Formats: sequence, structure tokens, C-alpha cells
Amino acid sequence: MDRRELLDRAAHSPEERLLLSRVWDKCEQCRTRNIPTATGFLSPAEQAAAQGFLVLLGARESGIFWGGYDGAERRRLVFLPEWMAEPDGTEVAAVRAACRSGGDLTHRDFLGSLMALGLTREKIGDILVESGGCQVLVDPLSLDFLTQSWDSAGRERLTVTPLPLEELTVPQAAVKEVRDTVSSLRLDNVLASGFGLSRGKAVEAVEKGAVQVNYTVCQKPDKPVSAGDVITCRGLGKCVLDTVGSPTKKNRLPVVIRRFI
Repeated sequence: MDRRELLDRAAHSPEERLLLSRVWDKCEQCRTRNIPTATGFLSPAEQAAAQGFLVLLGARESGIFWGGYDGAERRRLVFLPEWMAEPDGTEVAAVRAACRSGGDLTHRDFLGSLMALGLTREKIGDILVESGGCQVLVDPLSLDFLTQSWDSAGRERLTVTPLPLEELTVPQAAVKEVRDTVSSLRLDNVLASGFGLSRGKAVEAVEKGAVQVNYTVCQKPDKPVSAGDVITCRGLGKCVLDTVGSPTKKNRLPVVIRRFI
């Protein structure tokens, strides 16, 4: 199977085909030139697509996802030559943007101002909003540009400075723990419990393509899910099926679900 046929088989859209082509290019560049290479920052869905493509290529272990800190959502796919055991820390940089008035802005305010500077989304990793500003993970090649040119967001003037990764302060995500019982570990059952939906609404959301399991769209309400699976629903957010208990006397399964709020 040649390159075109393999990409056609793996990709579900023109955008995903372009992504996978870039992943393949970076993988081949690392292999042929024996140097470390990296993609841009990828969303969780893009990471899932890239990981599946590496499996198809037989290169499952050749890439490492890294976003600057453990638990990062947006991460780069880093390919390492045989002489490197792990990323050397140069793949991701960070800046701190402080509002000069001490005011607070939203994630959308900061992202919008970054995009207005002409940066593409793949150059920007996680944006960690904090009191009076934010911390942003970025492509190191954009670091000087940001410190020199990013001076405002929303109605706030900013002071932007480089931030060593070891000085990042990662805010704890706000979550709500949901304890419930389900008749089975079908996707629609767990989705309904996690987001407080009726079974019918859960089925409808799945069938119209609004639901992802581990960041891959699933349109089968009866898909089995298991502990550790991440379920996202457009417009509602994300939840994780944390634990599954032993069946009750009524043959229902106790579940603990973490919903991010």
C-alpha cells in the first residue's frame, strides 16, 4: 500500500489527512536524518488520530506526546532518534502574561489575542488562566515574538515574560463526582449518568456525532466503555469513568464518574 492509499484509509476527513501526512513527515524526518522532530501542538482528538496512525504504520512506540507538564491537554508529538532516551526539554517553552491592572481575563480573551497576533493554533499549547493573568505553553520558536509583541488581551495591557517550565503552577481542575448505578456499561448509559441526561437525550447526542470516547467520535450508543475512558459531549464538556463496582443484588453496576465543570 503506497502513501496515498494509506492516508486515504486512515483519515476520516481532509483535515485529518493533512494532519496524518504531517505526522508521517516528522516520523520519517527523524528516522532518515537521525534528529529529534516534533509536530505542532495537537488537540486530544488529533493526538488520538495520530496515535492510531502510528499503530497502522507499525511505529506505535516511536513518538512521545509532551505538552510541557504532566497532564497537559494540548501536546506535541515528539519523535526521538535512537541516541535520545527522552525529550530534552527544548520542545516546549512557556510565558507568563500578567495584566498590568491586576484584572482577570478568560481563556477566550487570551486565546483570541494570541490568534490576533497571527499565531496558528498549533503554535499554542495549554493556556493556564490564573488570578491576574495566565501561563501559556508555546512552541519555543514563538517565544521571542511573544515577549516582544504580545502586549494586550481584551481591555487589559499585558506584561509578558519567559517562564521556566519548572516554575509552572498548574491549577487543579474543578470536578464534580457523580455516583450512580447503570444497567450496563453502554456508552449511552454512562453518558446519561455523567451529564444528568435522559437515556433518550444521550442516545440522540451519540447518534448525531456529538459524543467522543477517548477523543474519537462514536455514533454507537451501545458501545461498551470501561474504567478510565474519557467521554466528551459537545456543549456539555468532559467526564471520566473512574471506577466500576461489583453488580448489586438487582444486577446493576455502581459507577463513579468525574465530571469536569
